[in-house]
Amino acid sequence: MAGEAAANCLFCQIARSLTSNTLLHTDDKVVAFEDINPSAFRHYLVIPVKHIATVKDLQRSTEDFNLVSHMLNVGQDLVHRDAPESKEYKFGFHRPPFNSVDHLHLHCFALPFIPRWKHVKYVSLGPLGGFIEAEKLLQKIKP
Repeated sequence: MAGEAAANCLFCQIARSLTSNTLLHTDDKVVAFEDINPSAFRHYLVIPVKHIATVKDLQRSTEDFNLVSHMLNVGQDLVHRDAPESKEYKFGFHRPPFNSVDHLHLHCFALPFIPRWKHVKYVSLGPLGGFIEAEKLLQKIKP
């Protein structure tokens, strides 16, 4: 089943360069690209090359901690490089059932949100899910 999901996954296709998306960063662990429906001045996604469906599939392990740390470092480097004039940045993940694509992806924002109301898509709803900031996720999965 997981193989089927990965075979039909749009983000897996992007990670394997099977689409026309322009990649902002690529290495053996992650790729990054612009969100097709940006919610902020700069809005990038960083995804693992390996198919991982959601944050719920991450474990308290060195491997997952290092992957999410690397995703965050790549995202921070990109938005700081491309939007140095921004005064605020935000990094995080949607938690099910609020994720739009079942492939782990880090949202990287150089704010402000555009339009301003889009910030509501990126707030935590506590135990109901919503958005979890990358640093909080790292605390949860730290081995």
